[in-house]
Amino acid sequence: MTFELSVRPFSCPLAEPFDTGGETIETREGFLVRVADGTHAGIGEATPLPGWTESRSVCESALSEAATAAADGPGAALEAVDHTAAARHGVGLALADLAATRDAQPLYRDLGALERVPRVPVNATVGDGTPAETADAARGAVDDGFECVKVKVGRRDVETDIERLQRVRAAVGPSVELRADANGAWTYDEARRALEVFAELELTLLEQPLPAGALEGHAALRESEVAIALDEGLLEHGVDAILEAGAADAFVLKPMALGGVDVARRIAAWCAEASRTPIVTTTIDAVVARTAAVHLAASIPNVPACGVATGSLLASDLGRDPVFIDRGTAVVPQTRGLGVENVWEEE
Repeated sequence: MTFELSVRPFSCPLAEPFDTGGETIETREGFLVRVADGTHAGIGEATPLPGWTESRSVCESALSEAATAAADGPGAALEAVDHTAAARHGVGLALADLAATRDAQPLYRDLGALERVPRVPVNATVGDGTPAETADAARGAVDDGFECVKVKVGRRDVETDIERLQRVRAAVGPSVELRADANGAWTYDEARRALEVFAELELTLLEQPLPAGALEGHAALRESEVAIALDEGLLEHGVDAILEAGAADAFVLKPMALGGVDVARRIAAWCAEASRTPIVTTTIDAVVARTAAVHLAASIPNVPACGVATGSLLASDLGRDPVFIDRGTAVVPQTRGLGVENVWEEE
């Protein structure tokens, strides 16, 4: 049986420039990965993001090595990218799509789901804005059917962020789940001050309030009634160190940054064993990786609302999005494999 791995670059413009924390990007530039066994094919996506994965040039080099190594089989191709997160995500996803296509079942079933999952809950994300703008955006998301709203905080002073969440709670009412994401921007005292009010507002989750290195600080913040989730901290420390420090109630899983949906799925199982909550999000990916994140979420039992409704952040995409966002849920593709079609056009 022949086995081939091919790579093509792509560039998708963003609807609005995005600040990664280290630089502002206007496009998502990455690579499509296609594997084929002579009968079936699988598609993957490797889209590096500054500060989260290897650089684009390193990713490209690793994928080139994988294409050469593929002559020795799928295992050799995956081993060639084992040191690079985005490249490994691309190759691993292509192989997973190929396997699920051969198995004639949706990818999420191959990832471990024991039964059909028609939908997964998703959260709306509200960016930085004035208190009035933030409240209006949250109200609009709820009107669109979202039952969970995550508000970005940390770009303004903490008292303004507190006011923003107060305005949001007043706008959406008591039944909507509210979360906040500080992206590591606060000091310990600022986080404690915010959590005092967030608890009164019945926020369920505060994501990465302190810089990634502050495990002891995050552990101390868990005294609040608001759950603490780690995102950047997971990449810096790993699950074991976070559990040992008692630094998180929840783990934010970004498959592209973690090195693949298979790696993220193993971490999700680890979370379940440790009575922690896994939440799936993306790194502003194109349709292939974004759809894979939906399949990942569908494979996790009792998954909470996940941050996978991010297609609108792109001005244009690689192809039609097979995932329909409906009233705060993502409708999971039920076709064989990943369910993304017509993104790899033959030359």
